[in-house]
Amino acid sequence: MAGPIASIGAPAAETATRDQGSYRPALSLLASLFFMWGFITVINNTLLPHLRSVFDLSYTQTTLIESVWFIAYFVASIPAAKLIARIGYQRALVVGLGIMALGTLGMVLASHQVSYAITLTALFVIASGITLLQVAANPYVAVVGPPETAPARLNLVQAFNSFGTTLAPLFGGYLILGRSASGNVAAGTALSPAERLADAQSVQLPYLIVAAILVVLAVVIARFPLPAIGGGDDAAKRTAKTERGTLSLWRHRNLVFGVPAIFIYLIAEIGVSNLFINFVSQPEIGNLTHTEASHYLFLLWGGMMVGRFVGSYLMQGRSAETILAGAAIAAFAVMLVATFATGPLAMWALISVGLFHAVMFPTIFTLGIRGLGPLTEEGAGLLIMAIAGGSLVVVQGWAADRFGLQHSFLITAACELYVLFFALWGSRPSRGASDRA
Repeated sequence: MAGPIASIGAPAAETATRDQGSYRPALSLLASLFFMWGFITVINNTLLPHLRSVFDLSYTQTTLIESVWFIAYFVASIPAAKLIARIGYQRALVVGLGIMALGTLGMVLASHQVSYAITLTALFVIASGITLLQVAANPYVAVVGPPETAPARLNLVQAFNSFGTTLAPLFGGYLILGRSASGNVAAGTALSPAERLADAQSVQLPYLIVAAILVVLAVVIARFPLPAIGGGDDAAKRTAKTERGTLSLWRHRNLVFGVPAIFIYLIAEIGVSNLFINFVSQPEIGNLTHTEASHYLFLLWGGMMVGRFVGSYLMQGRSAETILAGAAIAAFAVMLVATFATGPLAMWALISVGLFHAVMFPTIFTLGIRGLGPLTEEGAGLLIMAIAGGSLVVVQGWAADRFGLQHSFLITAACELYVLFFALWGSRPSRGASDRA
């Protein structure tokens, strides 16, 4: 597979370590990208119960919307890598933001047509733009400084992603659910055709606002003096390419087990966030309207933001593997409570899982590419493609239809156990792999 991050690898890490100060403005700008794609991703979580009422969808059909979103990661990852290699990092960021803006305008069109198919297409386009940003930004942050602080550094920048996910439910709750009939009636209440049409059109304003912000951000990045990252001269590039040809990704146990760890973790994270509003709205859990439930979704994502700041701090003095293992154990415990308890206890257990999920993606990612050396580019690409695991949230939707929404969270609990396995054993670099890398 072609290296998905143009000119990012061991040379980039060495250059950045020598001159970290010059990258601080770039990292600050990247933080705005992390914020924006986190914000847009979580807008979907307030959109899903809304669309379920507008289109009268089953849980399976509802989670299919999010599955399409994450299928884009799988489909668009390699084309995104080739685009970055062709036009460069900075232009690719601008193109990615443009693609996202185009998709948000597609959501406005879908609201006019009241079309489930157009909605799926528009969300796929938005997710493809985010993939282009993700495919470069995460590895960039991981290699831009000393390897030993990579988990703490990526957790810190990802905290701004969580800041976006924390604000999104408030934005979506006010401008989508708060202005729609589906957001202000009891769960399961059928809407009239006129109410469905009005609800479909209520997404126009929020998506127009998002499109405008994306265009402004694209202009800022296009004019920003973003520093080149790695690459070296042509001779260095030829040497690195020759060296990569003699190595194998599959000799690195941390990557081999890290790819499914990202894949499986995304099933857990997206399953919780997508079904959260429906879960806490149930009479035996929180007995809330969808608008009220969206305020508690704010707490779920706020917990992830706090957890990443705390995780970044803790990793300054403790190993990333230890922090990850502790988070997996705690997440498993609270998911069992959410599955078998009722009332406020079950609701707050589900809310609290965000605090423990916080460190999982950035920590798994940095542990997965540890010690890859010249193979960092290829390994990072595989880990980004594994985000497609979020598409399997449709399995949890099927389980919710068949066995009940609450019991479907046993799938989430099982995912936490694999993360624990990765933290305790799978993340260990293979003996001698670092030397070969």
